[in-house]
Amino acid sequence: MTTAPPARTSPAPVSAQTLRTLRAARVRGRARTWSVAAALLAAVVVLLCASLSVGDFAIPLPDVLRTLAGGGDASTGFIVLRVRLPRAVTAIGAGAAFGLSGSIFQTLIRNPLASPDVIGITAGASAAAVIAIVALGLGGAAVPGMAVAGALITALAIYLLAWRRGVTGNRLVLVGIGVAAALSSVVSFLLTRADVYTAQQALLWLTGSLDGADWPRARVLLYCLAPLLPATVAAARTLPALSLGDDTAKGLGVRVERGRLLLILVGVCLAAVATAATGPVAFVAFLAGPLARRLVHGRGPALGLSALTGAVVMLGADFAGQHLFGPTAFPVGVITGVLGAPVLLWLLARTNRVGQGG
Repeated sequence: MTTAPPARTSPAPVSAQTLRTLRAARVRGRARTWSVAAALLAAVVVLLCASLSVGDFAIPLPDVLRTLAGGGDASTGFIVLRVRLPRAVTAIGAGAAFGLSGSIFQTLIRNPLASPDVIGITAGASAAAVIAIVALGLGGAAVPGMAVAGALITALAIYLLAWRRGVTGNRLVLVGIGVAAALSSVVSFLLTRADVYTAQQALLWLTGSLDGADWPRARVLLYCLAPLLPATVAAARTLPALSLGDDTAKGLGVRVERGRLLLILVGVCLAAVATAATGPVAFVAFLAGPLARRLVHGRGPALGLSALTGAVVMLGADFAGQHLFGPTAFPVGVITGVLGAPVLLWLLARTNRVGQGG
């Protein structure tokens, strides 16, 4: 005796009121995202104008704007266009790259600790740069080049060490922390073997600084970001699915390992070119993503907002280090390090309070 198969049940229809509620929530979310983006962009413009106007030779804002438009006298043009503007452009580009890289890693691995300066990427760049300065006696453009190569080699080593028929987030973070500790030991050993002048050069680079930023350095950074930003947009199409977990991403038809590898590659390249331009500036990659997501109440990866937040943090910290502490100027890495720790504790306290600890 055969039994009839169970009859299929149709899904319950969605009411018009539910559709209107969902559509209104989506519109409010997009409006908030655009509002936050406009506010961050306005903050970048304000900080840029302040960076070009304030200094030992103060220049009124109308003269700054006239110089940017092609007018103004020769002395004002030299200070604005040759001295202050390349430094500000380098800060904006490097801050945006750090912010993008940190947000990619944190979203992909689903761990707030997974920023490039925690999992060893910038440690690899720093170790390579110190080897170039101390062991090889190199300088100039060779140091940033070695930093980029060091970051890429370190990322490849971390990925291979973390591979066990695939790469999981927690294993990648733990391997990265171990590799970062080993590379820090290499840096410490090299510094103890160097003479005072060479060690001072290496320490200045390790602190993260925009001192001496000129148009050649800014152009190299912009030339590197020109192909990296479209590549990031293309690779990030799989990021929302991957952030839900491997099984869910496979169920949605995403090629998990290929998508993860592409995202790691662009994230490493972004961190590498930013570190090569400014040194390993602390906490920018770590904080930009969480701050941006908190501004929009955790709506997705928020990569664009993370880039703008990174630019605001970098430009604001550089301005504060130059002008807010009297005659003593501090490197941007010192300011981000001092400001980053309490902000990090505040974020962790709020995260634990709402039960979202990562």
